[in-house]
Amino acid sequence: MKLGFLLLHGRITSNELDDYCLTSDIRCQDFFPTLETSLYLLLTLCFQQGYDFFTLAYIFYLRLVCVCVLGRWEVEELKENTVPGDRGLVLKSVAKHHAISAMLTKAFIFDKKPLIVQYEVNFQEGIDCGGAYIKLLSSSDDLNLEYFFDKTPYTIMFGPDKCGEDYKLHFIFRHKNPKTGEYDEKHAKRPDVDLKKFYLDKKTHLYTLVLKPDNTFEMLIDQTVVSKGSLLEDVVPPVNPPKEIEDPSDKKPDDWDERPKIPDPNAVKPDDWDEDEPSKIEDPDAVKPEGWLDDEPQYVPDPNAKKPKDWDEEMDGEWEAPQIPNPKCETASGCGHWVRPMKNNPNYKGKWKAPMIDNPNYQGIWSPRKVPNPDYFEDLHPFEMTTVSAIGLELWSMTSDIYFDNFIICSEKEVADRWAADGWGLKKLVASANEPGMFSQLVTAAEDHPWLWVLYILTLALPVGLGVLFCWPTKVREIYLFLTGLILNTLFENSEDLCNNMHFKCATDIT
Repeated sequence: MKLGFLLLHGRITSNELDDYCLTSDIRCQDFFPTLETSLYLLLTLCFQQGYDFFTLAYIFYLRLVCVCVLGRWEVEELKENTVPGDRGLVLKSVAKHHAISAMLTKAFIFDKKPLIVQYEVNFQEGIDCGGAYIKLLSSSDDLNLEYFFDKTPYTIMFGPDKCGEDYKLHFIFRHKNPKTGEYDEKHAKRPDVDLKKFYLDKKTHLYTLVLKPDNTFEMLIDQTVVSKGSLLEDVVPPVNPPKEIEDPSDKKPDDWDERPKIPDPNAVKPDDWDEDEPSKIEDPDAVKPEGWLDDEPQYVPDPNAKKPKDWDEEMDGEWEAPQIPNPKCETASGCGHWVRPMKNNPNYKGKWKAPMIDNPNYQGIWSPRKVPNPDYFEDLHPFEMTTVSAIGLELWSMTSDIYFDNFIICSEKEVADRWAADGWGLKKLVASANEPGMFSQLVTAAEDHPWLWVLYILTLALPVGLGVLFCWPTKVREIYLFLTGLILNTLFENSEDLCNNMHFKCATDIT
């Protein structure tokens, strides 16, 4: 079963699988597309070539796992804003399990130095549902990256994640209970900023986690803090359990009264209170509208309807034309038997109820008494986590081509900043250089909306026009107005085109 385990958790490639399999002529990437063809070849190999059926079935199962579950990684350049000679790790497959990891050159021990984790992510195709977080794997004697999968113990998980319209930036750490030795996941509070743009703009973004020995943390995107807090106060569930808990054996007394209000026991229903009065009565003042057609029904048989040719009266019964609204009623105030409209009954009081008064026996909302928590402990230094000796990506994504680059784990912020400048900073410069300038953006917008040219010209011409109108001789003003009209007519075929695009109602001649 070792082979199946390795395949299931992404540690064997298709070429390595061929070395294990008996039928080496069938490659993983050529796995059969349908169940029928798979069974056909399985039976053919079994009966014609003498292979053991169960051995072949197991091999086919392994190949199915390889094709349908395991994701593919590549080392590639960015699709856009490429930096020459720079390549990153790219998640290539959709709806498959991806796992890749590496040992650190030196294990990180949580003592007196801060932990800084930093790396780059680019959702090159946007992101539908999937994560791009990293895991810092816990040191242990049995840690073997050949068996890295979702249950491999980790100390910290950090990075972006998204599904539906829920955009997250995870910071999760596993805290060891000093009394039981068991581990619990602690989740940092969500950032207060809108993360959506970082997932959809197809740009490379820098994710940084800073964890300090004083139990404080910061999460940064593109070197800007988006969330910060304390390991002792800003994680869920809290690191330290409450000192007291509700006594599970305590029960509410039978005579405990939680009712703040009760019906007045001394209240008496008034003698004139009639509970039988209806809530609605006919309006005695209503008058039948003039023109009401008492003898005309609201609906009449459709005179244009014809009995279907295949209608069988013995099977279907006597045929009747479908009903349509009576055309005579369309111009009348109404048709059919007139009935007085209903109105609220002024004498209606409903079922009598005693008024509510303060309950003299009210004891408040009952709650169990508090007792000392037998599982209580106090860890004042949650920063002192399990030593980290490896880093890994273990992801499932519905979007391909997620780009990762420039991972660094260190203790000096200056080192991380220099690393960012040499990597992410260069990518940012290239992306900025490739973005169109303001003039280009204005021209592009005007190509889609030609009426913007008028707005541009009027904006530029306004100060000049004011100067001409107030400071220049009459002849110059006439020339200026003529040239302005000529320019506007040049932008559009005629004045009607101009007015229609500007959504104005104009005269025939714009000049």
